[in-house]
Amino acid sequence: MAKTAQIKPLFDYILVKPIKQEEVTASGIVLPDSVKEKPQMGEVMAVGDGVLDDGKIVANSMHIKVGQKVVYKKWGGNEIKVGDEEWLLIKQEDVMAVVS
Repeated sequence: MAKTAQIKPLFDYILVKPIKQEEVTASGIVLPDSVKEKPQMGEVMAVGDGVLDDGKIVANSMHIKVGQKVVYKKWGGNEIKVGDEEWLLIKQEDVMAVVS
């Protein structure tokens, strides 16, 4: 978790670590990177303070919490490098579901 201490999302942004897909199908076929789709599920590593409205942060406007697994829009967010991994900074509105 020390990696995320350096990155604090602003406003309603969320830092997400994508969860990698299975690399082998149920029948044992190994999938190369070229045929894999971008992951749409990830673990929330950090969240911003809330929605900015009229120059002020709206209290209790963040519905996503650190540690939750979320499903997000396929092409949403901005990729950033955290250590050796590619993570995403996405807006809270790009999260479509929380996985329990």
